[in-house]
Amino acid sequence: MTKQTAPKGRPRGGQLEKRRAILAGALAVFARDGYTRASIDAISTEAGVSTRTIYNHFQDKAELFRTVIQESSTQVAEAQIDLIDRHLGKVTDLEADLIAFGRAWLHPADLHTQHAALVRQINAEGGHLPQSAVDAWQQAGPLRVRRALAARLAELAEHGLLTITEPEQAALHFSVLMSASTPSRPAGPAATEKETAEAVAAGVRAFLYGHLPREAL
Repeated sequence: MTKQTAPKGRPRGGQLEKRRAILAGALAVFARDGYTRASIDAISTEAGVSTRTIYNHFQDKAELFRTVIQESSTQVAEAQIDLIDRHLGKVTDLEADLIAFGRAWLHPADLHTQHAALVRQINAEGGHLPQSAVDAWQQAGPLRVRRALAARLAELAEHGLLTITEPEQAALHFSVLMSASTPSRPAGPAATEKETAEAVAAGVRAFLYGHLPREAL
């Protein structure tokens, strides 16, 4: 009987667990230190594996970073697309449903706090990052979510609820308005739930002003 072996390059058993530990450790370190300052030594300590084990799985820090940001972005994108489907899959009150969606959009699950920190590091480091990692992040995360939101907005337009000629541009408009809906405070206490809700409502109304059919205004 011929012995069955796994395809080359695919981790098995304990190797898969080590890979998961490496990725979890790397996410924590990259989110904390950024790409440039993060070291393989720090990642090995965080992951509880040797540096040699890391190099057995990944060629270098750039490949590890690209894998981390791609997998993390994919998980967050799936959660955001689920929010899009949940809140905009069946719209009964357009403004109220968009506001509920916007509020949910601004409150990511605790599991995504490391990803949010990682994105802040990416934005801060800019041109010091491997371009392949930035491209992987955009394709797996922001662009994928924007396309999903654009498709949902296009469906609403087909039903006469919105006037949209460029769905992806409309999705970008909505995303920017929601990103700007958290009151900015360089110091002091964070915005209250009431303040955030009011800011989201204002952002949704600004979006609707630009995309409602003229007769609905």
